[in-house]
Parts: sequence; C-alpha cells; structure tokens
Amino acid sequence: MENKVNSPSLDPLTDADLQRDKHVHLALPVRWSLAGQEGRAPSEMSCTYDIQPRGARLLSTWPSGSRAIRVGDLITVERGRSKAMCQVVWAGDPASPLRGQFAVHSIDDSKMPWDEELREMEEQYQPVILDEGQRRAWAKGFGRGEQNRRRRPRFFVEGEAEVIDGRQRVEGKVEQISEFGARIAARDLLTPGTDFRLMLNLFDISVALKAKVKYLVDNLGMGVEFQEIRLGDRPLLDHVLSRVRARRVEELAPVDVDGVPGPLVAAVG
Repeated sequence: MENKVNSPSLDPLTDADLQRDKHVHLALPVRWSLAGQEGRAPSEMSCTYDIQPRGARLLSTWPSGSRAIRVGDLITVERGRSKAMCQVVWAGDPASPLRGQFAVHSIDDSKMPWDEELREMEEQYQPVILDEGQRRAWAKGFGRGEQNRRRRPRFFVEGEAEVIDGRQRVEGKVEQISEFGARIAARDLLTPGTDFRLMLNLFDISVALKAKVKYLVDNLGMGVEFQEIRLGDRPLLDHVLSRVRARRVEELAPVDVDGVPGPLVAAVG
C-alpha cells in the first residue's frame, strides 16, 4: 500500500506557494543515503521522476539485500557537489507498477541539487486524449442525452481534490472518476465553462490536471472534463484507475459523470 506523510500546508496561497506546487518532469541521476550513515554504507543510485523547488519524486532500484526506503526516513540526496537533507513523504506500493518510486521533501532551506535545472524549465502538460480519432469520437458523443458505448466506465471513489482557479483555491471531494473526467463535490463551485487546474489525491497518489467545468450537480458538485495531464502523471492516473477497477464492484444504473451517461461501478478510495 502506498504511504505518505503530510507535507507543509500551502495556505494562505502566495506566489511562493504557487511556485512550490509546480512539478517538472525531468530525469536526473542522484545519489541518496540514510541520514547519519554517509561513509559507513554505500550510497544508492536513483533518478528523479519529477522535481519541484523543495522536493522531488525519485525512482530507485534497490540492490539485493539493501534496506527498502520507508516513509519518514531522513535521507541525504546528492548530485555532484550539491546535497540536501530530505524526508521521505511517500513511497509506492512495492507490489504495484509504482515499485521503487518515492517522494522526498526538504527539511531545511538548503539549495536543492536540481535548482538550476528547475529554473530553466516550466511545468509541462500533455493532452489527456492523445489519439485524434478518439478525440473526435469523444467530442461527438459528449452530449448528455446520448449513449456512447465507447465511453470509459465511471466509478464511485473517495478522494480529495484541490481546484485552483488563478489565485483562488477550493478544496473538494472526488465522488466519481473515469479516464476522462470526474465529479467533484465542493462548497464553492465554479461556473460551467471555467478552465482550471486540478490536483487529485486518490489512494495517497497525487495527479495534476487541467480541466473544464461541464455542468453543475444540484449546486453541490461539478462534472469536470480532463483536458491535459501533467507530463509524467499519466502512469499515476492509470495506476489509480487500475486500483479502482480491481476493487469489488457492483453494477448500478447509468449516471452522469464528466457529462456523458454511462455505467457506474462502485469503489472506495
């Protein structure tokens, strides 16, 4: 099972917080070692999966007999002559495709080993629907009154969502999800047609997307369509969906999620 510890709160929202939220998908070789064991135990080689100003997600293959990293561990991350003290805040399920991935966050104000690369790059996104034929079929079948058998199944799920519209941040709950959209319950709703940035947290996995509000649900929730996904996050979304599909499900009557009627199955995050 994935594990995590809470990272520092980003409220109230400031320019620094907005920057701290950004992740850049970039592979950089780094070394890490458990804090206090430098010189007594060999460093582990790893590679960044994505980076941010105060942390990173790393991908590591531990040698046989090596101690697997655990949430809460304090480690030293090094690249060249630069090093930083970090805490492990998340670790992927060793029995899943996320095996070997873990996330770290700096515990002090020291310079991170990837600061220079981060300054040269911006957070990048790619379309959720990559195939043009699939995109045309999606657009044609998006009407709420049409049945579209090509649409992906929708699932009940419990998770957290952060809706970021400019400098405004709204916290909500994910109630339903599909490959291309979700239904989100929130106290403060955006109007249909609004484009926004969306952070999902399901099964302790965070996924960043750009989305659009398609419709409101009795002033209690929003049906949203995924437009783009942060580069590097597609495998995370696929893993979340595979976890949901693997749960024991129950076929229910068709309901609306991301604007299109379709079969809904039950799952709990």
